[in-house]
Amino acid sequence: MSRILTGIQASGKPHLGNILGAIQPAVALSKKPDNESFLFIADLHSMTSIKNAAQLKENTYAVAAAWLACGFDTDKNYFYRQSRLAAYHTELMWYLNCQTPFPMLANAHSFKDKSDKLADINAGLFTYPVLQAADIVLYQADFVPVGKDQKQHLEMSKDIAAAFNRTYGEIFTLPESLIDEAVMVIPGIDGQKMSKSYNNYIDVFLPENDLYKVVKKIVTDATPLEEPKNPDTCNVFKLFTLVADSEKVAKMRANYLAGNYGYGHAKKELFEVLWTKFETERDIYNHYLSHLDLLEEKLKEGEAKAGIIAAQTMNGVRELLGFN
Repeated sequence: MSRILTGIQASGKPHLGNILGAIQPAVALSKKPDNESFLFIADLHSMTSIKNAAQLKENTYAVAAAWLACGFDTDKNYFYRQSRLAAYHTELMWYLNCQTPFPMLANAHSFKDKSDKLADINAGLFTYPVLQAADIVLYQADFVPVGKDQKQHLEMSKDIAAAFNRTYGEIFTLPESLIDEAVMVIPGIDGQKMSKSYNNYIDVFLPENDLYKVVKKIVTDATPLEEPKNPDTCNVFKLFTLVADSEKVAKMRANYLAGNYGYGHAKKELFEVLWTKFETERDIYNHYLSHLDLLEEKLKEGEAKAGIIAAQTMNGVRELLGFN
């Protein structure tokens, strides 16, 4: 059986891009009988950017509710908050820190992308890849699904774990990246990659009127209603192809090419698909956020299960270090 580990930062409520690009593929992997999935909310990592405790807690609940709403099976798999097992994660991080060369961290994308403003970089961001390595090898993960932009960090995790193995003895499984080449960039309402940092995302968990207002903000060109339009250059159509069935997509394409079909019509159709497609997920999401005791129960059960494995790994690590 393969262990697959996925960490999600508690940076905000998951949006359509997160659901299509990360959550649904990860849930599909977790449902395969030969896999067991470790899904954790990386609230310790989130502290590098979020400095408000109430906001971090709210985000954590939102992320947890979204994954449950999208079908993650907590009975078959592992579902936990990083912070509730912090004693294991941060202790292992220190041991791995002592095996990690400074130039490796200085070359990490998470640091280099912001290194022109060193005053804004905290030590947590600099050592982010080491905590990430601890997150992975603590549970002896075989595979870690990552986007192409995260492949470097996964390779660093593998190198750090290998260095520890060479120094003290073989204990850690060396993780491999799992990259889905078919995953495409999900466009936001402005045409850029959908991202909370660009504030161009679509939140499918919004109430009906609020969701429609967001969809109506999708940027389009100024082609008059009566003229034909190019579906392949339109943000509305691109998003529609990701959520609608093939018959509806074909019909919308024909409408674009025929003319007398406005972007307002297309946006209304997109909204209707989003509203109905995620109806069940929206209901489950809102149910959990209205019953935080149920959400806490799910998380605590997962933390108890994951804690057993983390403790086993750390007992072995301490034995090799002579600390037991």
